[in-house]
Amino acid sequence: MTDEAFQERRNKTLDTQRTTAVKKRHSKGYRTARENLHALVDAGSFIEYGQLAIAAQRNRREINDLIENTPADGILTGLATVNASEFPNTNTQTAIVVNDYSVLAGTQGYFHHQKLDRILDLAEKGKTPVIMYTEGGGGRPGDTDVTTQIAGLNITSFAAWAGLGGQVPRIAVANGYCFAGNAALFGCADIRIATKTSWIGMAGPAMIEGGGLGSFKPTEIGPIEVHTKNGVVHIVADDEQDASRLAKKVLSYFQGSVTEWKSPKQEAIATLLPQDRRFVYDVRKIINTLADAESFTELQAHFGSGIINGFIRIEGKPFGIICNDCKVLGGAIDAEAAEKTAAFLSLCNDFGLPVVSLCDTPGFMVGPDSETQAAVKKTSELFTAGAKLSVPIVTIFLRKAYGLGAMAMAGGSFVRPIYSASWPTGEFGGMGLEGAVRLGFKKELAAVEDEAERQKLFDELLAQAYAKGQAIEAAAYLEIDAVILPEETRKVILQAFN
Repeated sequence: MTDEAFQERRNKTLDTQRTTAVKKRHSKGYRTARENLHALVDAGSFIEYGQLAIAAQRNRREINDLIENTPADGILTGLATVNASEFPNTNTQTAIVVNDYSVLAGTQGYFHHQKLDRILDLAEKGKTPVIMYTEGGGGRPGDTDVTTQIAGLNITSFAAWAGLGGQVPRIAVANGYCFAGNAALFGCADIRIATKTSWIGMAGPAMIEGGGLGSFKPTEIGPIEVHTKNGVVHIVADDEQDASRLAKKVLSYFQGSVTEWKSPKQEAIATLLPQDRRFVYDVRKIINTLADAESFTELQAHFGSGIINGFIRIEGKPFGIICNDCKVLGGAIDAEAAEKTAAFLSLCNDFGLPVVSLCDTPGFMVGPDSETQAAVKKTSELFTAGAKLSVPIVTIFLRKAYGLGAMAMAGGSFVRPIYSASWPTGEFGGMGLEGAVRLGFKKELAAVEDEAERQKLFDELLAQAYAKGQAIEAAAYLEIDAVILPEETRKVILQAFN
C-alpha cells in the first residue's frame, strides 16, 4: 500500500471525510465522537489504538462499505494527557474511551470489545484513570464474521471495567441514548455525568418489546429527570461541551493540588448561620465560602439530599466534603443520604482524598416509614465506611450534633477525626434535646396538671439541657477538640490536615 493509499484509508476515520455522519450529529445538537475527544484531551497528546478497525461483517457487506460506514468499529480508544497545563509536575496520562453513536448506533461489536479490553488492560497495568463516553445501544447482533461463539458472553469488557474499581478513578459521560451494555458500563463508573438530553436504561426499546413488556419510545426509558432522583447520575451537564468540562474538572481532584486559587473572604461566614437556632439556612453558601472560589463540585444533589457530597479545594488542595443540609428533613440522615455518603467516603478513601465533614444533624431519621427504606442497613453502612477510612477526616460542628447521626458524620466517633471542632453555635446531646427532656422528665411533666405550668417546666428543663449541651461545655469535657470562631474554620482545617 502506498503512503497516499494509507493516508486515504486513515482519513476515512476522521470527521473531515464523514460529512454525512457529522451533519446528522450536528442536526441533533450533538457533537461527534472525535469532537468530544478533542474537547477533552490536551492538544496533540492523543495516541489512538485500533483506529483502522471495522465491523466484523466482511461476509455480508462490501469492504468499502465497512470502511466508509463502520470506522474504528464504533469506538475511539487511546491514551492522552488531560489537564497537563494545570499539573505540570504530575502524571496526567489518562485512558480515553469514546463510543461513536454515528457508527451502528454505538453498538458493541467483536472488534469494538477487543479495543475496549485492550485499553482497559493498559489502564490497569499503568494505574491510569479512565474517562469513557458511553452513548450507544448495547450489544450488536450483526457481526456475522464471528463464527466461533454462540451467545458471545465470554467477553471480558464488563468484568475488566468493574475490576478497575478502587484501582483508578473511572469517569463516565452519557449523552443521548445509553442502553443495555453501554448503560452497564456507565453504571459501573465512580463518577457518572449525564447531559440533560440523556436516556439511560438497562434495555432499549427493542429488547423491552422482545421481552413482552410493551412498546416504548427511547425517550420514555430512563430520562435524566428519573436518574437524578434515584442516584444513577452524579452530575447533570447542560450538553456535551459542558460534560467534557465537568469530566476534566472532576478528574483534576484526583490529580493533585493546583498552584493558583482564590479565597473568599472569611469574615462574613458567621453571618450565614442565623442567630435563631430554629431557622434554616443555605449551607452551600458556607461550603462555597470555606472552599476556594469556584472549586466546589456537588454530586447527586437530588438524591439523598439530606447530606451534601462533593469535592472542594482549600488553598489549591483537593478534599472530599460531606455536609448536612438542614433544609432537608431538618438535617436528619435518612437511608438514601447514608447510602450515598457511605459510597462517597469509600471513593475518597480509595483515591487518597482527605475528608472535611460539616455537621448539623439531629441524628438519623426514625419512624416506621424510615424503616421501610432499609434504614438499619443503610445507615450502618455509613459507620462501616467511616471505620474503613485510612485518609484523614476533620469534622466541624456548625450547630446540631445529636446521637448516632452526629457520630456517623465524624467517621463513627468524635475521636475518629484528626481534629473535631465546633462553632460557638454548636449543641450536643445523645439525642435531640427536646426529645431528651420529654423522655427523661416524663413523670415530672405528667405530674403538672396545668398546661401552662407544664409548658413552663418544660421550657426550664430544656434551657438547662441546652446550657449543658453547648459547644463550650462539650469542649470542656473533652468530647470535642476545640471551639473555634467561624472565620477561623478554613485556617483550622488546613492546619489540622497539615
